Amino acid sequence: MTQASDSTQNVTQRFREARDLLMDLREDYQAARDQFEWPRFEHFNFALDWFDHLGSDPETADREALVISEMDGRETRRTFRDLSRRSSQLATWFRSLGMKRGDRVMLMLNNQVELWETMLACIKGGFVLNPATAMLGPADLQDRTDRAEISWVVVNPEDAEKFGPVTGDFTIIQVGDAAPAQESHPTISYQDSYEGPEEFEVECPTKADETLLLYFTSGTTSKAKLVEHTHTSYPVGHLSTMYWIGLQPDDVHLNVAAPGWAKHAWSNFFAPWIAGATIFLYNYARFDAIALMDKMAEERVTSFCAPPTVWRMLVQAKLSHLKTPPTKVVAAGEPLNPELISVVQREWNTTVRDGFGQTESSVQVANPPGLPVKSGSMGLPLPGMDVVLIDPATDEIGDHGEMCLRLDPRPVGLTPGYFGDDEKNAETFRDGFYHTGDIAERDVDGYLTYVGRSDDVFKASDYRLSPFELESVVIEHPSVAEVAVVPSPDPIRLAVPKAYVSLVAGVEPNAEVAESILKHCREGLAPYKRIRRLEFFELPKTVSGKIRRVELRRRETTIHGADGSLNNTEGVEYCDTDFPSLKG
Repeated sequence: MTQASDSTQNVTQRFREARDLLMDLREDYQAARDQFEWPRFEHFNFALDWFDHLGSDPETADREALVISEMDGRETRRTFRDLSRRSSQLATWFRSLGMKRGDRVMLMLNNQVELWETMLACIKGGFVLNPATAMLGPADLQDRTDRAEISWVVVNPEDAEKFGPVTGDFTIIQVGDAAPAQESHPTISYQDSYEGPEEFEVECPTKADETLLLYFTSGTTSKAKLVEHTHTSYPVGHLSTMYWIGLQPDDVHLNVAAPGWAKHAWSNFFAPWIAGATIFLYNYARFDAIALMDKMAEERVTSFCAPPTVWRMLVQAKLSHLKTPPTKVVAAGEPLNPELISVVQREWNTTVRDGFGQTESSVQVANPPGLPVKSGSMGLPLPGMDVVLIDPATDEIGDHGEMCLRLDPRPVGLTPGYFGDDEKNAETFRDGFYHTGDIAERDVDGYLTYVGRSDDVFKASDYRLSPFELESVVIEHPSVAEVAVVPSPDPIRLAVPKAYVSLVAGVEPNAEVAESILKHCREGLAPYKRIRRLEFFELPKTVSGKIRRVELRRRETTIHGADGSLNNTEGVEYCDTDFPSLKG
């Protein structure tokens, strides 16, 4: 059922017009930039005003909205009509439990149909979603249930046990047939929801600026921040994400992202369903590139998004295995290196298009369909996003500096702020701009190249060095699986680049491998950018898999004295001066 408002039909129509304009102009970037304006609503509810429209429109109602495939061959298939009805039933049942508009609901589920049902139901009912990864332990859960003020938790039995020692006044809704996993909190079976009525009555229209989502960031340099999103900042804001990917109603879209993180909502929920496309998921216990490509062929996947780590594993497994590759391929999460782009172009005859966004926003900068991709560039500002580069030292706008978004007019796809953190909001939203904390360069054609986080870029011999640029060269060595470059104290140069390296399976860390990697870097980097030190090391990561360079920088100041001397008893550091072939 749609919102009880005379303007409901108008809201749906206006949203559709904005969507259709971006679809029609997907290969005409300049026209899209010139003509697109964010639809701005007083009231908007994605599930009621848009998804239920897809679930009742004869052209889309019986189209597959969600397909989930398991390793053992089991499948889950739901149409837009199916999910529209089921989410109404679930929203009504939630309300019967005592769930009230504005209540905070932690959602800790895997890629299973209940996740999509619950998200739609919570949007309909005005219940605030706090997606969480199943990798969290009791300590993290205590912090998050406290800070997000959680009243309800939707979770599988195996993860419900983690909430045993977690204190707080919340009720667990447990998915599946198993008995309650623990008794420290009231527990209700999700299965009971199937016995309730399928109709949902709207109590009041949903205000566009009501809180819908609370996301914890991954916290690479500090404690995880709590990012707020409204009923428009993600549901309407991801028009830019749909445009970047180039999604159309007849697409089957596969995004390799784990539930609990913003990227999952980006293109496993909002962007495909804005387009009216099918979302496809393949669940596996351990990543198998060949099996994934087989499933892509079986389901006729036309659109694919994955982080560079997954792209590298696909390349290693031979992309040529997939005879009918998707025509729309994108990557996000970390910048791509040019070598990977060229391999995909050669094997699949299509270009991986990079994109940049944050938990705090929808896609801001990307390589849109229809435009050439410049090697190493992350693309152009997308329609509705006015990106400027501000020099952190002078506050001048130019072609090098921190990426910032103009707030007049404010992009719809931007967070209203960090929940309960006035100090962080004042720092991030200042002087008429939203400050991303990321450094970039703009070329003569307007293309932006990622340099690094403002707190990752460092100086060596008075040269400003980007860890990403150096890492892009190191990662091309066949023995390197992952790498992080940080400054290492040096008495003459202030600092020199040091690479912390994780090796591919089967390669043993030793001096010969270190020499080979350093030689490879010497051939691919200018003298002032050369990697001078290297250590084989298990890279510290956040729970979402992002490398915590801050820990590695801290380690460097601990194991090196002010004169550059090494006080490291935990590992072996190799220097370019250790090898005669690298001297001079």
